[in-house]
Amino acid sequence: MESTYLLVDKSVVPEVFIKVVDAKKKLSSGRYKTVNDALCAANISRSAFYKYKNYVYEYTVFDTNQLVTLFFTLDDVAGILSDILNKLSLEGANILTIYQNIPVNNTANVTISMRTDNMKTDIESMVEKLKAIDGVNKLDILSM
Repeated sequence: MESTYLLVDKSVVPEVFIKVVDAKKKLSSGRYKTVNDALCAANISRSAFYKYKNYVYEYTVFDTNQLVTLFFTLDDVAGILSDILNKLSLEGANILTIYQNIPVNNTANVTISMRTDNMKTDIESMVEKLKAIDGVNKLDILSM
């Protein structure tokens, strides 16, 4: 049987569906030790949750224009990556992934993907601030 999907406004769905979505968020957060704890916090019965959990999902808009991937060549010195991450955090970037290669010839390549929708500055200004960090030898924007 082929699935058919509907996108329905939250204001008209049965309350149980809203509770299912809430319970799924609580479970995925890792803040609850057991399924029962999460279901209790979401105020939903186990039977209702298990009846609908594989059929009810929250629709989220994820604007890919808010994603930026940066590629760095860094000196192999302790603290440089930490300085980069601190600067990104202070400016409101949301780090999604960090990939660091093993250093070769005293340099390490690092790729950082992040969301920029809550940044306090534009990406070009941020790149200039990051390039100014001692030990950052090269910085390229891979995707934006």
